[in-house]
Formats: sequence, C-alpha cells, structure tokens
Amino acid sequence: MKTSGNQLKNWIVALSLAGMLTACADDPTADLESYVEEVKSQQKSRIEPLPEFEPFDSYEYAAGELRDPFTPPVFSHAPATIALAASSSGITPDFDRPTEPLEEYPLDSLRMVGTLEQHEDAWALVLDTDDTIHRVQGGNYLGQNHGKIIRVTEFEVELTEIIPDGLGGWMERQASIAISE
Repeated sequence: MKTSGNQLKNWIVALSLAGMLTACADDPTADLESYVEEVKSQQKSRIEPLPEFEPFDSYEYAAGELRDPFTPPVFSHAPATIALAASSSGITPDFDRPTEPLEEYPLDSLRMVGTLEQHEDAWALVLDTDDTIHRVQGGNYLGQNHGKIIRVTEFEVELTEIIPDGLGGWMERQASIAISE
C-alpha cells in the first residue's frame, strides 16, 4: 500500500502542476495590450505651432573711438571768457590746512543748540549727527564746503563757504546755522 499512497501523492502533485500551468496559459499582458489600444484609439489633440519671430536687426556700434559716456569729459581748452572768469576770482580753498572734526558732516546735518560767552568771546554749541556737542567760534570750519565761521551771534552761526562755480573755479557763498530747540 505504500506504493499506492506514493503514487496517489504523485498524481495529486502532477494534477496541481497541470492546473497551474493551464492558469498561466492565458496571456498575462492582455489587459496591458487592451489599455494601449484604447489610448491609441483616442482622438489626438492638436499642438499649436510655434509663433513666428521677426528676425533681429543687428546694429553696428561705430562710435568706438569717441569718449566713453561714463567718464567725465576732459576739456583741452576753455573759452577765453570762462578762463578769464575762473582765474580772475582768485578764490581757492586752503587744502594744506588740517581739517576740523565738523568738516566731516554736511552743513544741513549740524544743529546749533546754544551759545557761551565770556568777556568779548562768543562760542556756539553745535550738535553733530553722532549726538556730540562741539564748541566753535569765529575762524573754525564747518561743513563739507570749506565753510569758515565769520561770526557767532546769540541766534546763529554765520559762515562763508567756498564752493565750485561749475567752470573750474571757486566762489564764495554765505550760509548760516540758526539755533534750534
């Protein structure tokens, strides 16, 4: 009986394998093929053509030998009237003197906050943008335009600035700082 039991087991295994092989006999890619056919049968969308571009007109820069527009012009000669006006004023700032602390600040950023007097001498108290108070008197310099203090009064500091005249020379301009509260 042993042999018949083994034979029965062999038959069962053989039948199981045959059944599995017949299950695999169906085309496993059938569903994929049907999907591909479905996608191919759909109506194709139309792709818009690329727009037409106009050809670019090239430009030849022919001013290479002219002055660079980003550098200031250098005049080799000035008209006679300008040269005469510039040289006749004779006003120039003194570039050799040592600069004073308040010459670092623009004049409109300085504020006069008070005065001091002793005998005949008068000083102005000037506040800079760093909140430092400076004591100045006639002869001191203020502002970035070579401003020399001419007179200190109770209400203002009067000074004369030396500024460029635009023609290569210098000219004087009166300015003042009034007391502020």
